[in-house]
Amino acid sequence: MAASVTGAAPTPQASPTPLDRVVPAPASADPGGSPYRITRGTHIRVDGSREARGVGEYLARILRPSTGYRLPVTAQGAGGIRLRLAEGPFGAEGYRLDSGRHGVTITAARPAGLFHGVQTLRQLLPAAVEKDSVQPGPWLVAGGTITDTPRYGWRGAMLDVSRHFFTVDQVKRYIDQLALYKINKLHLHLSDDQGWRIAVDSWPRLATYGGSTQVGGGPGGYYTKADYKEIVRYAASRYLEVVPEIDMPGHTNAALASYADLNCDGVAPPLYTGTEVGFSSLCVGKEITYDFVDDVIRELAALTPGRYLHIGGDEAHSTSHEDYVTFMDRVQPIVAKYGKTVVGWHQLTGATPAKGALAQYWGLDGTSAEEKERVAEAARGGTGVILSPADRVYLDMKYTKETPLGLSWAGYVEVKRSYDWDPGAYLPGVPGGAVRGVEAPMWSETLENSGHIEYMAFPRLPGVAELGWSSAASHDWERYKVRLAAQAERWDALGIGYYRSPQVPWGAGGR
Repeated sequence: MAASVTGAAPTPQASPTPLDRVVPAPASADPGGSPYRITRGTHIRVDGSREARGVGEYLARILRPSTGYRLPVTAQGAGGIRLRLAEGPFGAEGYRLDSGRHGVTITAARPAGLFHGVQTLRQLLPAAVEKDSVQPGPWLVAGGTITDTPRYGWRGAMLDVSRHFFTVDQVKRYIDQLALYKINKLHLHLSDDQGWRIAVDSWPRLATYGGSTQVGGGPGGYYTKADYKEIVRYAASRYLEVVPEIDMPGHTNAALASYADLNCDGVAPPLYTGTEVGFSSLCVGKEITYDFVDDVIRELAALTPGRYLHIGGDEAHSTSHEDYVTFMDRVQPIVAKYGKTVVGWHQLTGATPAKGALAQYWGLDGTSAEEKERVAEAARGGTGVILSPADRVYLDMKYTKETPLGLSWAGYVEVKRSYDWDPGAYLPGVPGGAVRGVEAPMWSETLENSGHIEYMAFPRLPGVAELGWSSAASHDWERYKVRLAAQAERWDALGIGYYRSPQVPWGAGGR
């Protein structure tokens, strides 16, 4: 879809990008000294660890096509670009980037920190570094030091592959875009009324029949176990943890259509290709329901190295409150049995969240005080909260009434609205320590391809990433929108189509 307007090719960047132009905003950026210039003689130097070498090879794959340089990855010598693992005040994901005439050094305590530091280095280089053909350069990195650690440990993006199916390659493309902004969780919504998207050996019709359609009646699709493992592997190589979701007891028509016994009346409904919600429910009173859940969670947990498994729990309008509580009391221990931590939509707090469970809040500014207080009470009792307010960070909401894609049930969400709020103070009564982070869901009722995903994600996604990474003190829309505008040239170089919001001074972005 036509989104960005690309003018004449930019002239080569004669001065380096300032250290404070990065998104998400670093914890500190201290400019000073001469810039470093990547040249034909530059090496990427790594320590002896397999992880550091992997990050070095990733960086080389980005830089080689546009620079035309060999950029060998080596454990020998000094100078150039150095990736260094060393103990320090970096935590699991922080890093320090030092740049000067003789080289750039990224230091971190863990490989994830090195990887995030590489994303910062990418943004300090001219946008043309992202292109897949040789560009003129020069390849300058401003002198100085960036020291950086994230505010929150959960910085997520959800992709709904159930309403419309997305291929492994399409998911990988989105993973690469998330990685650029230091997102570290990929939440995959793998089942819904319109489609079941993951193979389950013990219940094979879930995928072959339940996955055979999508919204509007297209062919749908599903991931084999090998496909899913490849997504998990690729995400891990970009330091994202996959959080799979099987939504239940509602949003289950694809499963109910696949197996008649999961229905209370023993009659399978037809496959569903519409977009209404709240009409389906697993049969809470049947023991086969829990055999089904146990099998699905066991097989999915075995494929998922991450800590978390999302059990949905939203919009269960066809399940009585009593049945909902009964269902969650039965299902949450199954998740624990297979070594995973429960995540659920915030309606889980209407039951009793398991110890250590996380509740993902998707309400609106106007959600009732009673519902917000139920979440706050659970948070005060130890339940962690992930913030995904629909009228702020649902990336499938239209920007304006003219937006050709998306929905508007939560309102219109322009770029400023998606950025201009504080996760730490958003829900009254929720202790700051209970907030685990933020997540930007992308529901796919109207989205059919990567171009659609990108148009709705950009330019909002980087702002959500900044809410998760950067300190509350750095939060300033007027400054942020200028840094955001500077990202546009990079999106053009990467082939990302985006919405040119009138709220963003695109011309100020150095284009």
